[in-house]
Amino acid sequence: MNKSSVNNKVEFNIIGQVNSPYKEKFAIPRQPGLVSSAKGTITLIGDANNPELVRELAQFSHIWVLFVFHGTQEQGWKPLVRPPRLGGNKKIGVLATRSTFRPNPIGMSVVKLDSIDIKDQQVILHISAIDLLDKTPIVDIKPYVPYSDSIPQANAGFAQSQPSSTLQVTFNKQAQIALTKYSHNFPDLALFIEQVLAQDPRPAYKQGKIDDKIYGMNLYDLNIQWQMQGLASIEVIGITSAVSNL
Repeated sequence: MNKSSVNNKVEFNIIGQVNSPYKEKFAIPRQPGLVSSAKGTITLIGDANNPELVRELAQFSHIWVLFVFHGTQEQGWKPLVRPPRLGGNKKIGVLATRSTFRPNPIGMSVVKLDSIDIKDQQVILHISAIDLLDKTPIVDIKPYVPYSDSIPQANAGFAQSQPSSTLQVTFNKQAQIALTKYSHNFPDLALFIEQVLAQDPRPAYKQGKIDDKIYGMNLYDLNIQWQMQGLASIEVIGITSAVSNL
């Protein structure tokens, strides 16, 4: 095929949109599957909102989700990036990483498919163990097939094993009161916060260092404030509503 016959642009249709508890990029786990209690939905839209598209999909426990990094898309991309897994100190090629700053802002995640709802001709996929920003555009969904998609003997370079997480998460009295207050709307909130913070969402250069800064993150419609307590523990010091009617 000669160069003149190659079309260097491809157009995709958005087939769905994510509803996620992660309202901002900060605190999203760096890989799917690390926070099992993170639950969300994919609402199919346009021509893709057709029950026939998901016929028999429910027999699969997990799915591949291909999506657009809409939260960082406007920032463009770089040929070299600093992976958090390497402490943010070493630059490597972007195609050797899962960085969001890619030549094409396309991501892919394996998520658990909990159920599929079809009501009034609206198709909604309920998913969990997600690492997806709220309102993420979806370009494709494929079933996860263990015998071909899982390769135990594969070499994963600097990311061969899951990062160990030894951070202990506690809640002060004020945060415990708030957990009780919001438990009706968010029954797994405490577990969700614990799993998110256990991954240490701080920038890579902060990890393993004394840090007394008070951090905030938005989960669901809540603002969560927390602070490091030494090197191995985190204390949640505040949980407040970002919406007046909660």
